[in-house]
Amino acid sequence: MSLLDRIKQTADFLQNKFNATNPVGIVLGTGLGELASEIKDPIIIEYAEIPNFPQSTVEGHDGKLIYGRLNGVEVLAMKGRFHFYEGYSIEEVVFPIRVMHFLNVKTLILSNASGGMNPAYKVGDIMVLNDQINLFPTNPLMGPNIEELGPRFPDMSEPYDLDMIQLIKESANMLGHELHEGVYAGVSGPCFETPAEYKYLRIIGGDAVGMSTVPENIAAKHLGMKVAALSVITDLGVEGIVETVSHEEVQLAAQNAEPKLASIVKRFLPKLTTI
Repeated sequence: MSLLDRIKQTADFLQNKFNATNPVGIVLGTGLGELASEIKDPIIIEYAEIPNFPQSTVEGHDGKLIYGRLNGVEVLAMKGRFHFYEGYSIEEVVFPIRVMHFLNVKTLILSNASGGMNPAYKVGDIMVLNDQINLFPTNPLMGPNIEELGPRFPDMSEPYDLDMIQLIKESANMLGHELHEGVYAGVSGPCFETPAEYKYLRIIGGDAVGMSTVPENIAAKHLGMKVAALSVITDLGVEGIVETVSHEEVQLAAQNAEPKLASIVKRFLPKLTTI
C-alpha cells in the first residue's frame, strides 16, 4: 500500500469515529499532555487502535488521539508525538500531521519542551516560535513528491504564521504572562547537548533547542497548514551556566509550566476565527 493510501485509510478510520468538520490540530509534547484533560466531550482513541499509526515509546507521551472541544473550539489533539530518535523514519514521525490534513485540519498548534540558549530565558519561561533551524539529518519531504500533499519545493519564508504569533502574544499579555519570541533549533537527539553544541547553536541563531517540532512543521507547511508553536523552557544551555539535566527534570519543569501554557492556548483558540 502506498504512503498516500495509508494516510487516507487512517483518516477514513478516524473520520468514522468522530466526523471532524474543521478542527484545530494540537500536538502536545513532553510533560504537556494534561491540557488534553480539559477537552470537553472527548472521544479518545489509543494510538494502538489506529491503523498505520506508530506507537509512542517516550515517558511523558501517553499515545492518545483526542477529539472534542477546547474553550468552545473543535480540536484534534495528539497526547504524545513520535520522535526521530525513537528509531522511527522521518516519514513515520510526520505521518499523523498528514492524516490531520485529510481530517480537515487547516490550523496546527505544536508544543514542546526545549533547552533555552538565549541568556534572557529561565526555566519555566514560554517561547513562541517565529522561525526554525532544521538540523535533523534528513527532511520529511525527501524522496518522490506526492502532489496531493503539496508542491515539490514548498515556500518556508514564514514557517510560523505571523497572525497566529500576534494573537498568541496578545493572549499572553491579557493573562499577564511573560512570553518570549524566538528561533527553535531542531536536532535529532536523544542525548542533550554538550556545552560546545549549545554555543554553536546559539551562534547560528537559535534561542532554544529541542528534538521535535521541525519535521512536523515542514510537513504541515507542505500541506498548506497555518502553524504556530510554543516551547516551554525546561533547562538551560546558556554559555557558562550549562548544567546537568535529565529527562525526569525536563518533564517536571514542563509540568510546572503547563498551567501557564494551557491558559495561553485556551485564550488564543477562539481568536483564530479572526484570521
